This record gives sequence, structure tokens and C-alpha cells, in this order.
Amino acid sequence: MKFSYNARSVNGDRASGEMEAVSENELKTKLAERDLILESVQVIANATTNQKIKTGWFKKVSNIDKIFFAQNLQVMVRSGLSMSTALKTLTEQTNNKLLKQILTDINEHVTRGVTLSDALANYPKVFSELFVNMVRAGEKSGKLEEVLIQITNQLRKSHTLVAKVRGALTYPIIVVVAMIGIAIGMITFIIPKIIGIFEEFNATLPLPTRILINVSKFVTSNGPWLIIAAVFIIWGFIKFIHAPSGRRLWHSLLLKTPVLSPILQKINLAKFCRTFSSLIKTDIPIVQAFEITATTLGNVIYRQAVNDMGQRVRKGVQIASILPEYPKLFPPLVIQMVTVGEDTGSLDNILEELSGFYEEEVDRTMSNLSTIIEPLLMLLLGVGVGAMAVAIILPMYSLTQNV
Repeated sequence: MKFSYNARSVNGDRASGEMEAVSENELKTKLAERDLILESVQVIANATTNQKIKTGWFKKVSNIDKIFFAQNLQVMVRSGLSMSTALKTLTEQTNNKLLKQILTDINEHVTRGVTLSDALANYPKVFSELFVNMVRAGEKSGKLEEVLIQITNQLRKSHTLVAKVRGALTYPIIVVVAMIGIAIGMITFIIPKIIGIFEEFNATLPLPTRILINVSKFVTSNGPWLIIAAVFIIWGFIKFIHAPSGRRLWHSLLLKTPVLSPILQKINLAKFCRTFSSLIKTDIPIVQAFEITATTLGNVIYRQAVNDMGQRVRKGVQIASILPEYPKLFPPLVIQMVTVGEDTGSLDNILEELSGFYEEEVDRTMSNLSTIIEPLLMLLLGVGVGAMAVAIILPMYSLTQNV
């Protein structure tokens, strides 16, 4: 590919020009060798690859497929198979049609002399920047087998973490959705039939009953408009949190929410420690390790903090002296452990231990989450059902008393 780029030097001087590279990642690497940092890039010509394979909502490569690819490729590299033979074998073994197409294309590039990392970089939606850069580091150091083991462990840990969070949230979400559905069904279909009975007696109804009746009438008479309003509110909220300023505000609020804040902190700390540790072990430059780690973090506030840390480290500042500036993001335990790691030269091992600690914390929290939320949901459900029952039974009691 031929790229047009804008970059800056460590001193802040601007530079621009055109350069041939297999991928944007290779362009970054070439510019880094000149002490330049890529700021913006545009493809001028694409002579190296003619990528026609598209990913989408129904066409994607799962984490399980990526684990299969990394683990089996490591086994084949250890066995001494050539990269082309290994890729061809993996193509035949995989059941994912999209991954089969991608591996076929990657094998064609590798056969023509393109490195595996640059071939993988053509599919950024499938192989993350972390994945590609770790493979590139393994190729340059001659430790591809070791790097693939680290990638497999990284993918496994990440998949397990996400699975635990999703599993813990599935039950509460189902219960809440069911509660909302039942409430809407009652107000829309059942309450209107009861209203007719009450109105025949022409009696003064209790306040809870009048509130329920008014709500039911409002919902049934404005149903289409309420649906449209709900769709627009949801659409507006999604647009808002996808905008940079909106996403930052939303993520900041999440980190201040009492129940969610500790969970999100532990998840982001586990990802930060695990990813940064893996990158340091592959001898990737520490500033680049910060940049890649930031892309793996789901929370924008953490992402920005890690990027800023990378820029400060570039100027020679120690990591342990930067972390205290983010007390709400990095607790004292992390600061103390990183300090020890930097002083002893074992930062990668320290961070790996920290990632294991926070992953266990997330596991423990997620396991207890259902126990904590279940009584609250039952209480909320009981209050809702009780309020509706009182609103229906009270007028019946009053009417029988009058008779």
C-alpha cells in the first residue's frame, strides 16, 4: 500500500509525506524507526492486497476461533512446520467460513513474502492491534512460539472475564425485561377491562386506583406516540454515548455509580495489567505498549489515562510516579506493586500477578452479584405487584362495603 501521512517528532516538529508499507501498522513501525509518531494517515494506492472479505453483524470471528487459531499455530510452529503449511492446515481445520476465507488470504500474502503480522494487520476487525503487534514482536525476536502462547493466554483470560460478566448480568436483565413486559401488558390489556367495571358503579375511587386508571388511559390512548418517543430516546442515547464528549461523560458517570464503579475498576485494571505485562514480555517499546494497551480498555477515562502515561514515560518519567495522579483509577495496591516492579526490574511479573488478583476479584464479585441483586429484584417486583393489587382490590372492597 502507499500511504500519505502526517506525523510529529519527539520534539513536536511536524512531518508529512508518502511511504510504501504493507499496512498502517508497518507504517507506524517505519516512522518510529525515524523517531516519528504517526498522527493521521490516508491510503493513496493499494497494490499489495485486494481485500474483498468483509466482516459484519452475522459474519464475524469469535474469541473462541481466535484462541483456536493462536493455540494451533503455536503448536505447528513448535513442530517446525513452515508458516505457509501451518496456515494451510489451519484453513482446512477451521469450521468458521469467514476465518477460513481470511486465513486463505493471509496464506497467499505469506507465500508472496509478506510477514504474518503484516498479513494479519489487513484485518483489524478480526485481529486487534495487540494481537498484530505481539506477533510482530515475536517475529523480530525469533520467539514467535512464546509470543503465541502469551496471545493464547491473553485471549483466554479476556474471554473468561467477558463471559463471567455477561453470565452475571444475564439473570438481572431477563428479570427486569420480564417485569417491564408484564407491567406494560397489565396496563395495556387487563386494566382497561377492569376500568369498565368500576365506572359502572359511578363511585369515588381510591387515589391508587385513580392513578392506575389514568396511567392506563394515557398509555392506551398514546401507545404509538410513546413507542416512537421510546425509540427516539434510545436512538438519541446511543448517538450520545458514541460521540467522543458523550462517551467520556457517560463513562465518567459509570465510574461514579456506587455498585458499578468497583466492578468497572477491577475489570479495567485486570485488562490493563494483563495486556501491559504481555507486551513488556515481548520486548515491545514501553511507549508503544502503553498505546496498544489503551486500545484494549473499554472505559474511555482509563484509555485516556493510559495514553497520557505513555506520553509522560516517553519524556523519562517513571510509571510509579505517574499513577498517584489518578487515585480514582489506580488504587494504592497497584501503585505500590508497580513501584516494586520498577525498582526490581520485574514489572512484567508483578503486573501478571496483579492481573490474576483482579481477575479473581471480578470472578468473586460477579459470583456474588446475583446473590446481592436477586433480593432487590424480588423486593422491586413485590412492590410493583403489591401496588397494582392494592389499586385493584381497594375499590372492590369499598364497593362491597357500600352494597
